[in-house]
Amino acid sequence: MSLTEDIRDRLLARFAPAEVEVTDDSRQHAGHAGATGGGHYTVMIVSDHFRGRSLLERHRLVYEALEPLRKGIHTLSIRALVPGDI
Repeated sequence: MSLTEDIRDRLLARFAPAEVEVTDDSRQHAGHAGATGGGHYTVMIVSDHFRGRSLLERHRLVYEALEPLRKGIHTLSIRALVPGDI
């Protein structure tokens, strides 16, 4: 199983999202300073679990859910939305 799939599975299990997309952006960062073998990801997740929470709280919840995978993640771009935001 790839790290992209692991990230997606953890988010599905934790937030029961209406929608979740995980993109591995590592190729776009090849050759950049600090790009040491990948680990660049973008997450877009839509879940009622984020309703009433600030953007910072939403991001913290995503980081907490992915904590066991943190060694493989160099950077993470997050869009954490509630249904109706998109």
